[in-house]
Amino acid sequence: MERVILFNKPYGVLSQFTDKGTEGSPRPTLSTFIDVPGFYPAGRLDKDSEGLLLLTDNGALQARIAHPKYKRPKTYLVQVEGTVDEAALDPLRKGVVLKDGKTAPAEITRIDVPDGLWERDPPVRFRKTVPDAWLRITIREGRNRQVRRMTAHVGLPTLRLIRYSIAGWSLNDLRPGAWRWASETGA
Repeated sequence: MERVILFNKPYGVLSQFTDKGTEGSPRPTLSTFIDVPGFYPAGRLDKDSEGLLLLTDNGALQARIAHPKYKRPKTYLVQVEGTVDEAALDPLRKGVVLKDGKTAPAEITRIDVPDGLWERDPPVRFRKTVPDAWLRITIREGRNRQVRRMTAHVGLPTLRLIRYSIAGWSLNDLRPGAWRWASETGA
């Protein structure tokens, strides 16, 4: 049986159960929020990002969710700094060349501030003189910090990144730090 946990990872939390870092004080990990033995993350979400992280107790399912060869869509709600125009978005839709090669085309649209958005702790820095905007970006790859590197490449540094969905699973109304069992939809 394939069991999946949907977790809304808060900002600053590591996508692992133990902190193997060398910093003086331990950083929050998945074990701070989830106490279900035998489950492991299917993919990663860096500590500066928030949102949907899937965990499973099935190795084959974990690979189907996380491995790039399966091209599972991952959708992010992204707050960027700067003025968003089609000239910046078009290269992302075609794929941009980063240090590790050209990205696959992204699906990208400008959106209003997402409904039900929670406050981030710590808050995103705000500068009165610099505009910001929200984007919905869907990619089918999973390179390290890919969305952040893509938006920076077109002059729109990421201020906040929230993964909203992976394949058929979505955050919906799941609050930061909360988790629930997934239904039968998804990968």
